[in-house]
Amino acid sequence: MRVELSDEARRYIGRFDELTGVTPTDCLVEGDRLVFVVPAGEMAAAIGQAGETVTEAERRLDKSIELVEDADTAEAFVASTLAPAAVNAVTISEQNDRVAYVEVPEADRGVAIGADGANIETARRLAERHYDVDDVQLT
Repeated sequence: MRVELSDEARRYIGRFDELTGVTPTDCLVEGDRLVFVVPAGEMAAAIGQAGETVTEAERRLDKSIELVEDADTAEAFVASTLAPAAVNAVTISEQNDRVAYVEVPEADRGVAIGADGANIETARRLAERHYDVDDVQLT
């Protein structure tokens, strides 16, 4: 699926690449928060030793940055979008809509949902953009 990027998102991707050496495949601009999708296997480079690289990028861009690692399947991608919450399983149901049902331990539900639902909403937006998943539901 081809992701449509805004000019603003393209600019942030370019700056992130300059600062980290990692070229994200997607960027959500959400107020004072940026969510970058980084290629599989490049998460460590994007974060840097002890988080120094991403912390410096946050300082230079004056935004909070969250990173999501890309994946080859919709199930793995949805699990990645909800990190650091522990995800036991993801099942994609294709009845009328395409819905990802995510099994998380009760102790991690708050992390998966996030403050004011920010994490689950980000997971929904990214899953829709990358895998045509209409909704993400916690079970």
